[in-house]
Amino acid sequence: MNEFIYGRNATIEALRNNRNISLIYIASSSKNNNKDIIDLAKNKNVPIEFKDKSYLDKIANNNQGVVSLVFKYEYSSLEKIMDTKSEYPIIVILDGIEDPHNLGAIIRTCEIVKADGVIIPKNRSVSVTPTVAKVACGGVENVNIAMVTNLTQTIKTLKENGYWIVGAEALDNAKNIWDMDFKMKTALVIGSEGKGISRLVREECDFLVKIPMWGKINSLNASVSCAVILYEIRRQISK
Repeated sequence: MNEFIYGRNATIEALRNNRNISLIYIASSSKNNNKDIIDLAKNKNVPIEFKDKSYLDKIANNNQGVVSLVFKYEYSSLEKIMDTKSEYPIIVILDGIEDPHNLGAIIRTCEIVKADGVIIPKNRSVSVTPTVAKVACGGVENVNIAMVTNLTQTIKTLKENGYWIVGAEALDNAKNIWDMDFKMKTALVIGSEGKGISRLVREECDFLVKIPMWGKINSLNASVSCAVILYEIRRQISK
């Protein structure tokens, strides 16, 4: 099955990572702005068609003059994600993230901090869509993403392989992220903005952590929360 990805960064990373691209549409008016993509596509023997911008806009808004037809995203496996040489591996588990912009932003951050993988559930979650790929700015090509049928069972498997499960929840018994020692094999759980981490998943967490807040608003966007915690983890384990 084919799908479209759109935007410059998403297409460039798909080409660099040898993703199976059937065809790239480039707006005739943006040839000069996308010369790097044209050259890269030619080197990879990927066909290009030049179209009016209005044609691309019918496929996707905010396409930056580039739309690519690719084979549907192939998810990684949990085993591949756990097969890492990192001294302190980082895995992000997403519980109920339904906004593609949140997922894309989280994947982008995971790539930047060099997390080992992202795990999403098959149900009650957005999958890797063209919008996710665009927001991730190439992150989906560089981060292992696994889709699993049962999060609690997946967490049990991670525990059996030495991972500690850390849930991000602003509860009274949660530790401040600055007081948490992240020098360990960490699986960070991020819940949905509305409901947080589901009860069954929260019960499997070894630790709960929260981000200190000083203003009147007592919550952060899920992708922002994830980024703040991931950077604290990376700061600690990079010492």
